Amino acid sequence: MKHGKKYLEAAKNIDRAALYDTNEAVSLVKKTAVAKFDETIEAHIRTGCDGRHADQQIRGAVVLPHGTGKKVRVLVFAKGDKVNEAQEAGAEFVGGEELIPKIQNENWFDFDVVVATPDMMGVVGRLGRVLGPKGLMPNPKAGTVTMDVKKAVADIKAGKIEYRLDKSNIIHVPIGKASFSEEQLADNFQSLIDAINKAKPSTLKGQYLKSVTLTSTMGPGVKINVAKLAN
Repeated sequence: MKHGKKYLEAAKNIDRAALYDTNEAVSLVKKTAVAKFDETIEAHIRTGCDGRHADQQIRGAVVLPHGTGKKVRVLVFAKGDKVNEAQEAGAEFVGGEELIPKIQNENWFDFDVVVATPDMMGVVGRLGRVLGPKGLMPNPKAGTVTMDVKKAVADIKAGKIEYRLDKSNIIHVPIGKASFSEEQLADNFQSLIDAINKAKPSTLKGQYLKSVTLTSTMGPGVKINVAKLAN
């Protein structure tokens, strides 16, 4: 992959062989985010888990103390009183059965997170084929299948993010924007790591956190010393 001049200049600030502590890594990743837009800062966490085994799949959610810096559009599947509850909590879209053809046939995806009450999962299940591959399927572990739609929507708006293993057993999550202060990014990162450490499968043998890299949208990766992150 060919990198541009800005990337190559930024990369000179980073020692590829070094493992940095969190604060140094955050400082470097902010310094190397030199694009004209407000880049997203992401954490990429390679684990020793094998997601093919059900007992080693990691999935959950955490509310980042300073949010992600991104406006999140929420769709809630609900009926009865829960419709008003979702609307009052600030959900952009609320509905039921009538939304199925809109999503299936019209390819409507103007939302970032889907929440559903348990009694609506029969309806939502019919969208599994389209929502699943996009990572939008509501899930009890992530707190997106719940009767407390008010709390679910409020948490998402406050900066709740979902984390899960991909096919390579890596977790990719945003922890904020380049415009955030170093303290805000470090706080968000620590909250994420605490949640992931808590989610460590009891059946896992060997090293849990193999490598952790912080990167901005267009910038080079900065590796963090995982020995200081494990608990």
